[in-house]
Amino acid sequence: MDTPDTIYAEVIIDITAGELDRSFSYRVPEELVGTLRPGMVVQVPFGKGNRIKKGYCISLSGESHCEEDKIKEILGLATEEETTEGRLVDMASWMKETYGSTMIQALKTVLPIREKVSRQQKRYIVLSGTREEARALLQELSGNRCKARRRLLEAVLQSEDGRISCSEAVKELGAGRKMLEFFEERGILKIQEEENLRNPLSTEQQGIQTEERKELTSGQKKTVQEILSEWGKPSPRPVLIHGVTGSGKTEVYMELIRHVIEEGKQAIVLIPEISLTYQTVSRFCRQFGDRVSVQNSRLSPGERYDQFLRARRGEISVMVGPRSALFTPFENLGLIVMDEEHETAYKSEHSPRYHARDVAIHLAGREGAHVVLGSATPSLESFTKALEGEYLLTELPARYEGRELPVVSVVDLRRELKNGNRSILSRELGKEMEDRLIKGEQTMLFLNRRGYAGFVSCRSCGEVMECPHCAVSLSEHQGGRLVCHYCGYETAKPLKCPQCGSAYIGGFKAGTQQVQQVVGKMFPKARILRMDSDTTRNKGSYESILSAFARREADILIGTQMIVKGHDFPGVTLVGVIAADLSLKDSDYRSAERTYQLLTQAAGRAGRGERQGKAVFQTYHPEHYSIRTAAAQDYAGFYREEISFRRMMDYPPAAHMMAVLASCREEERLSLAMEYLALYVRKLSRDGQTVIIGPAPAAVSKIKDIYHQVLYLKNKDMKVLSALRRNLDRYVEINSGFRGIYIQYDMQ
Repeated sequence: MDTPDTIYAEVIIDITAGELDRSFSYRVPEELVGTLRPGMVVQVPFGKGNRIKKGYCISLSGESHCEEDKIKEILGLATEEETTEGRLVDMASWMKETYGSTMIQALKTVLPIREKVSRQQKRYIVLSGTREEARALLQELSGNRCKARRRLLEAVLQSEDGRISCSEAVKELGAGRKMLEFFEERGILKIQEEENLRNPLSTEQQGIQTEERKELTSGQKKTVQEILSEWGKPSPRPVLIHGVTGSGKTEVYMELIRHVIEEGKQAIVLIPEISLTYQTVSRFCRQFGDRVSVQNSRLSPGERYDQFLRARRGEISVMVGPRSALFTPFENLGLIVMDEEHETAYKSEHSPRYHARDVAIHLAGREGAHVVLGSATPSLESFTKALEGEYLLTELPARYEGRELPVVSVVDLRRELKNGNRSILSRELGKEMEDRLIKGEQTMLFLNRRGYAGFVSCRSCGEVMECPHCAVSLSEHQGGRLVCHYCGYETAKPLKCPQCGSAYIGGFKAGTQQVQQVVGKMFPKARILRMDSDTTRNKGSYESILSAFARREADILIGTQMIVKGHDFPGVTLVGVIAADLSLKDSDYRSAERTYQLLTQAAGRAGRGERQGKAVFQTYHPEHYSIRTAAAQDYAGFYREEISFRRMMDYPPAAHMMAVLASCREEERLSLAMEYLALYVRKLSRDGQTVIIGPAPAAVSKIKDIYHQVLYLKNKDMKVLSALRRNLDRYVEINSGFRGIYIQYDMQ
């Protein structure tokens, strides 16, 4: 095929401005033809004044949709220091194609937005001449009339790097503008400005003394050796560490990080929750000092951008943070660690709806880095790949230093109700809490819920209203309607339980505040902390609550899911789960998996010190396999039960699933559009291999007067779903009826 005479590039100019959420056509100069490729950072003239701007090349072609005389030419490639940024642009292009987003959405995901924030500058007084010239001038300044000048010059000469800060010179030495002009005229001193990149770590963390590396246990050494052996192979696989709670996975991570740092490389450590940041970062600072930094959404835009610059300049070796830390622009990335890899927080809820695990593996493959996943309760997707040999599976079956796993007691709330106890706390949990208060030990109370429960259940027998077609619970809507968010099945809310006839039927309405009030009345002398979305709104609130509990300033910590994920409090010997089965009946096929994971992680917070811990699970479904296996810490047993259900229903990882999520301000238009999409998919899938479910209202069907619906597609082959997504994109683009309807894709 003949090469076109002129090559055009589509360039995105500014990802910070909403009005520029589009690309612009530029002519590629001859000297860049064959060199320029999508993903590179370029310099282009922009606007009426032809200001030189940085842009991101997203595609190349021999045609342009603009008039030739209006097309400007690319000035050149960006400087060498931006090569890491170019790699991130290339990553954005891959995410766009894989997850079905726009390029601008993908770029905003991988690149830090340099918003209009004030840059912090630090000013220094530095030697501009030689030290010999400065000492000679110091001799000339002998005498009473030049004391201030002599003090300033002596201070600069005595400093190790030949400079002092301007603020120090003014406050402590009385240096003014005229004094500086005196030295500048003689070529001895000058003022130098440097950009002061902010360090988001607390003063306490920055001042942490590094500790000697701990001696690994025999189990940890075996795991490290297995991983290093895998890394020595020509095509090393991702590694899954399946270690029980408290088995010391973090020490293994640190040993592996030391290995890559010794090779001159850097590491990214992903954690699922912001609440884990303080403890995790402190542990890594004790091992790697000031070479550690952090990224999370609580940082200001300026702080986040500064960490991007510090990483690009090579000032840090270990970046800790949630999934956004994955896009740290390290020049020589050696390792990505993904702790608690099962957590749903690793899945983006906004387009592109990527999973950090899959992006990490793709990124590591491009950069020649390694990936290590760790969890006591691995996701079914990861564990299945490990069993099939796609990942290396290594296990830590015992707790660190031989500490015992907690004893777990399961309390049947149906019996509590029959015996006249209508309190949030069972009698057993109340007695155990009283015992811990007497002994001076700590308790954590976990409320297994987010917001009010959408499902309806019977308090007498535990029966939950379920969809007869999808094996998920029905969600309660206004007007007494129960709706399935998968297929759209709808029925009226019963007044009595269809199983036992009890009138005690409805949603669970207790929140953390109510639990705190009940506990406060039962134990008026107990010191209680509460950790939920209300108490953690402000910057630093996570750290203040968790550090206070770690210092034993409270006896009881009450909270939602954020308190049971990865925290290590040696003083905690009791964990109470208020309603273990609330997550079990979410309107989601993963509800049993998430219940098992939450309960196992919750129990794992107890007994991490010298004393054995205990966990109390309060539930209406003590016989359910997720609760039974969590109480026994039996992951293998849970996996066997759950994977058989997934295979029967063709849910991931037995098959792949794509959710088509659509939103619009007009409910009727949205419903009609989704019906057309479903009809179009049926036309494309006449072989019967693709299962189509819905369309139906989304789990939250209306937000801020915008309606939401979802269509699910299932197929054994992800390539088929990807092809369907591309066809749907084209179908929506050429049909004007879809204007005003926002569509996203969620590949599972």
